[in-house]
This record gives sequence, C-alpha cells and structure tokens, in this order.
Amino acid sequence: MVVCSPMNGRNFRQLLEAKWEQGKFLCVGLDSDFEKIPESAHIDGTRESLVYFNRAIVDATKDLVCAFKLNSAFYEAHGDEGWQALRETIQYIHEVAPELPVILDAKRADIGNTNNGYAAAAFDHLHADAITVNPYPGREALSPFLERKDKGVVVWCRTSNEGAGEFQDLQVGGEPLYSIVARHVAEKWNENGNCALVVGATYLEELAEVRKTVGDMPILIPGIGAQNGDLEKTVKAGKDDRGRGIIIAASRAVIFASSGADFAQAAREKATALHGAIKAALVQ
Repeated sequence: MVVCSPMNGRNFRQLLEAKWEQGKFLCVGLDSDFEKIPESAHIDGTRESLVYFNRAIVDATKDLVCAFKLNSAFYEAHGDEGWQALRETIQYIHEVAPELPVILDAKRADIGNTNNGYAAAAFDHLHADAITVNPYPGREALSPFLERKDKGVVVWCRTSNEGAGEFQDLQVGGEPLYSIVARHVAEKWNENGNCALVVGATYLEELAEVRKTVGDMPILIPGIGAQNGDLEKTVKAGKDDRGRGIIIAASRAVIFASSGADFAQAAREKATALHGAIKAALVQ
C-alpha cells in the first residue's frame, strides 16, 4: 500500500485506483495545439485562449475520465504565456475535480542533479501528480522522480509512433530492449509502487507481453483515436488480472472533435463513446 504524502494528501496511484473502482479508464489528453483551437475559444491572448479552451474540455469530460494528461510541448511552444497556461490548467483541474490525477507528459530525463530541477518544476511548481520520463539514463539518474513516493513515474517503454522499433526492438541478449525496460521498471524501480509504463495501442503483441511482465502496474496507452489503435483489442491486451491497470489516452480525437462553437459538447460526446466502449470491452 502506497502512503499518501503528508504535504497535500494526494497520491497518484491511490487516485487512479479510486477511478478504476468507478469503472473509469479513459484519460483525456489536453494536447491543446493553439493552431487547432476553435475560433470561438480565441479570447484576448494565447494564455487566456488556452486556459479557456482547456477549462471547457475539463468541465465537459471530468466525470468520464480516470485522469487528465497535458503534453508540455504544446505549452512550452508559447514561452511564458504557455507555461502560465499549463500551470493554470492544472490548478483548475485540482479545483474542480480534485479526485482526478494529472499527468504531465514531459518525457524528462537527464543526470540526477538536473532531474532534481525537473522534478521540482513538475511536482512543486506545476503540482502535477505524475510525469512521463525516458528510461535511457537509468534508475540512478531518475531517482529524484522515483523517490517521490506519492507521485507517478510513467516510463516510456514501447511508444506508439511508426518508427518506435528503431531502438526499442533492438535485441539485447536475445530480448527486445522495450521488454528489458519493462522488466527493470517492474523488478528494480518500483519499490515505492509509483511506477507505470507507456505502451502504445498500435503494438498489441508488445502490449500483451509487457502486461505479463509487469503484473498489475498501470500502463498508459496512447494511440487510440487519431492513431487508429483498436480499442477492443487494446483493452484485452492491456488489462491486468483484476480487469484494471489501463489508462487509455485519447487527445486529438476528443478535444478537437469539433472545430465549431460546440467543441466542448462534441468532446463530451466523443469521451462518452470511448468510455462506453472501454467498459464494454472489459466485460468481453
């Protein structure tokens, strides 16, 4: 059992488990590409528009999801205004849906001393509940993240992009590199029970293999929606023995379901459909 932080009472794994208990496995990604935000959401300036759009999406979908995920690239691209929008959005989620964990999709990785700064930025400044990281520097370098017992550390394992196999499929001692990553995270990195993995829905055999390796560890699964991953097969391959363990991420397919003034309602309708499809797939 993971113990909640005495500082704020928030624990990523516990928040996630509570949502799974409610039958919620969808994670809406607030990958709010400013160029794709509907005209009706453009108000005042960049920061204001991003926050307005994100708040509308959060309000429309918060009762359907197990988490929200924000890809920092779409905010960092706008400098100070984007950074402020990122922080304000996370703060808003904590205010209106405090029971929902927030994942910062930043894919951080460096030597340990630098990672102290990354961890402080993500957890102490932005107040994210989890962060995505790259495994390449190894456990020692990533310890500033792993030692945050109440925070989720979501490790890139087998990504959803077409060229992912260039390195991730390389055989190391007769075992693909992504499989070694999964095993190391499960067996050597997860002492605090706060680790998770990223495995794309576009690689179902690999997803099923990783699930067997990691037991009931959470797996964040992108690739549904715009990348056309098969939802039913993804749920079957990714769920654990309890019928849980999955965080099905959908971003563009939900938040940009409409380019009109009805964008929030359209996002809700798409999220509702995905939520229902996931629940149906879990009982098959």
